[in-house]
Amino acid sequence: MSLLGQSAPDFTLPSTLGEPITLSSYRGQKHVVLVFYPLDFSPVCSMQLPEYSGRQDDFADADTVVLGVNRDSVYTHQAWAAEYGIDVPLLADLNLAVARAYGVALDERGISGRAVFLIDKGGVVQFEHVEEKTGDYTVRPADVLDRVATLR
Repeated sequence: MSLLGQSAPDFTLPSTLGEPITLSSYRGQKHVVLVFYPLDFSPVCSMQLPEYSGRQDDFADADTVVLGVNRDSVYTHQAWAAEYGIDVPLLADLNLAVARAYGVALDERGISGRAVFLIDKGGVVQFEHVEEKTGDYTVRPADVLDRVATLR
């Protein structure tokens, strides 16, 4: 199921910012990169999200916000973010409803797959990449920044 060229499914989820984040609140203001990842504290995720966090200034310069999404709780997200120096907001999709809406829920495993969605300021999905295996990490922050640059 591809969402490319379609309106991104809206959602509101609890976040590490202490208040819920609603995707549509960015419409008309910021591009949004949704980074779905399987689990906090897992090896590949513990490389991926710090890399996105380390490029946060570059994303901000491109009018883009990065949001990490998985099924872990806000409390787990906060502990992981503190340990790994992750500054991007992490959202708690506890029942995988948002992962299902984006077609990346792995219900049999109780996690989401690893995927990246780039949503433009109009709320339309302009890029999507779903990794074949949860241990794969082929689309890096630099690749996404290149995609964002085409939206200007």
